[in-house]
Amino acid sequence: MSRVLVVGAGIAGDALAVLLDRAGWQVTVVEIAPGLRSGGQTVDLRGDSRDVLARLGLLDAALAATIEQRGLAWIDERGRRRAEMPVEAFGGAGFVSTDELLRADLARLLHDATGPRTRHRFADTVTGLTGTGHGVRAEFRRHAPEDYDLVVGADGAHSVVRRLAFGPEEAFRRPLGLAHAWFTLREARTTPPTPPLDGWFLMLNLPGSRVVEARPGHAGEQEVGFTFPATSLPPRGDTEARLALLERTFAGEGWRTAELLAAARVADDLALDTYDQVHAGTWSRGRVVLLGDSAWCASPLSGLGTALALRGAATLADALGREVPADVGGALAGYEAAMRPVVERAQAMYPGRVRSFAPRTRLGIAAMTGVMRLVQRGPVGAFLTRHVGDYGRAPEAAPAPPVTTGR
Repeated sequence: MSRVLVVGAGIAGDALAVLLDRAGWQVTVVEIAPGLRSGGQTVDLRGDSRDVLARLGLLDAALAATIEQRGLAWIDERGRRRAEMPVEAFGGAGFVSTDELLRADLARLLHDATGPRTRHRFADTVTGLTGTGHGVRAEFRRHAPEDYDLVVGADGAHSVVRRLAFGPEEAFRRPLGLAHAWFTLREARTTPPTPPLDGWFLMLNLPGSRVVEARPGHAGEQEVGFTFPATSLPPRGDTEARLALLERTFAGEGWRTAELLAAARVADDLALDTYDQVHAGTWSRGRVVLLGDSAWCASPLSGLGTALALRGAATLADALGREVPADVGGALAGYEAAMRPVVERAQAMYPGRVRSFAPRTRLGIAAMTGVMRLVQRGPVGAFLTRHVGDYGRAPEAAPAPPVTTGR
């Protein structure tokens, strides 16, 4: 039985585990967190995400777990709406869709779908990878070394696998100039009670490329975000320094900013990271291959992170087949050839995406919200509705070559 080590129990890692387990592989998934990560905001079920989940038999369960969505509204410091984009905009291809669920809920569905040939090891990660000629010997933080036919790095933009097998993070990281904090606001912890969102994702743009967001979560909860200019941050372990940075950056601002900053201090899933892309010249080296954000992070601003993770997992599983291919290098090259055009388009985004998301000045904010109103109306809106395409579906590329099985 072919043995694969998947590093990272996120969307890409567990989707691949489900597919390879069903194909007959023996799968080990290691995850540095002590359990499935509970944080993260909503992901939509359009395009490739929907297709792959249907293939996995999980689409109905995912649709049953969706959160009510009415659209995105840009507001001012007093909470007044500057512009709206309802879920019906552009024939359902706007920024927010009717079918969105929390990333943590999707991760749980994938995790629970892994089969009997898959084992998970939490609170562990790899510390060394050595090629053996016919596989890879992996060393772990908490377990004895083991040999695998293939190692997959699905451990995110700060991938340990990529660092061990390909080189330092600095060689692949392309900062976009912004940082983003996100967490869940739980109503029971706020006084007075949290104002309801009624299904709307509310976004407050502030001068200095700063953004405050609140969007629907589970009943009684909201998913909160703070975006601001930064290319480096205090150390991950220094929570106080990170909270202090948020408080300095957004002190004295209007709407619900003070309430949301206070909620960040008691949140149990606060995360903070820079908006980066990952650009790697190759995604495989010997019997080690990268998948998802570790290979190609397009940043959350692309809106395609989950779709790319799921499509990438399906493409890699198809390239590998039911056991280790006789030509491992050829199979991994086929996976990359199929996915790279998809990734390059997603990373390109549209011109001005970063600046339109977080304008620097009040004039820029007014211009951005004016454009958001304009593009939904009249001939412009009709044209975009006809040509915007299926959001979340990447362009088709040449299929991977046929797989020759055997060792």
